[in-house]
Amino acid sequence: MRIAQPQERVTAAHSHASGQLFGAMRGLLSVAADSGQWVVPASHCVWMPPHHVHALRSHGPFAGWSVYVDEASCGSLPAAPCVMRVSGLLREAVRRASTWDDGALDALDVRQARVAGVILDEIAAAPHEPFGLPLPTDPRLLRVARAVLDDLADERGVEALAAWAGVSPRTLARRFTSETGFTPSAWRQRARILRALELLAASQPASQPVTTIALDLGYDNVSAFIAMFKRVMGVTPGRYGGGGGSQSSNIGA
Repeated sequence: MRIAQPQERVTAAHSHASGQLFGAMRGLLSVAADSGQWVVPASHCVWMPPHHVHALRSHGPFAGWSVYVDEASCGSLPAAPCVMRVSGLLREAVRRASTWDDGALDALDVRQARVAGVILDEIAAAPHEPFGLPLPTDPRLLRVARAVLDDLADERGVEALAAWAGVSPRTLARRFTSETGFTPSAWRQRARILRALELLAASQPASQPVTTIALDLGYDNVSAFIAMFKRVMGVTPGRYGGGGGSQSSNIGA
């Protein structure tokens, strides 16, 4: 199924007997599961095995897709929630499946069965990527984190954010680092990397100019953005957007 709506989508914590593969067609998703939390760009998706509690929130208007897999067909699929990159083959197979009547597989249609088989094969074979952005659990810190995500060009430092959230700068810095494993500034950098990957992926095959992406993320100097991206991802934005990949990335948890 594919869904688009003008408002953000918030799904409360729940579980179901089927497995679920889901992602965004644009924008970012915050996903919370019993084993962790991620902020997932449109270039990636989340596999949620049966019976795992999870919740979802989009940042801004929602445009996303889901594939539900009967529990009996999940035996060869990952047993724990994970993030994986959306391959072109998987994207097109999901697109085709979303056109089926009521989104349901007709077991007697051999063409549909082959498409379903491709989706299952892609879920089983895709390498897992610890491609997350840990979110704090303290409500005040979570408010700060979401404010940063909603405007990554915002340059407010710890003191200004702490005053806005009603917490002392020292408490914000200490607890943020304790709950996420990153200082507030490192966490913002990580968030910017994720957004940059989204922007690079959203306009393929003709990616947005790197200068435009750098400005959107609050960088006055495009060279500083390129240096930061290469330091974290192991390749320049241009090479990554052209298919250079992120094998040497240390963005994972």
